[in-house]
Amino acid sequence: MTLTIGQKAPDFKLFSSELKEIALSDYAGKKAVLHFFPMAFTGVCTAQLCNMRDTFGYYSDMGAEVLAISVDSPFTLAKFKEENNYQFPLLSDFNKEVSPAYGAYYDEFVFHLKGVSKRAAFVLDENHNVIYGEVLESAGDLPNFDAIREVLNK
Repeated sequence: MTLTIGQKAPDFKLFSSELKEIALSDYAGKKAVLHFFPMAFTGVCTAQLCNMRDTFGYYSDMGAEVLAISVDSPFTLAKFKEENNYQFPLLSDFNKEVSPAYGAYYDEFVFHLKGVSKRAAFVLDENHNVIYGEVLESAGDLPNFDAIREVLNK
């Protein structure tokens, strides 16, 4: 199931790389940009999150919170965040509940790895309704960052 424009985004509670429980509802009244990514320390995932890191000021200026989600453990995400100086929360969907709820989930990924987040991006308005959504079938593709920024500008 993929979320559609105008649909309310499912709330969630996940542990961050700082071992703090973070809920989407913690950001009530704020726009949110959710990035799902398959695995920490892989080339395209690093490029995806580094793009967000390098343009973080833009999102911050737009009043948008950036959250990145994968099925990696909080401990792996902590090391990934430290090595790449990400200034936004990395959230662990280790129990594989949030990725499927957003339609961003591979039942089986490369090397027969089961239950991995698909690369995806969602922009949520202040009420956390979906105003942009993109789920990529190929893990080698990057989200459309220009489209994300365009939606935030409206």
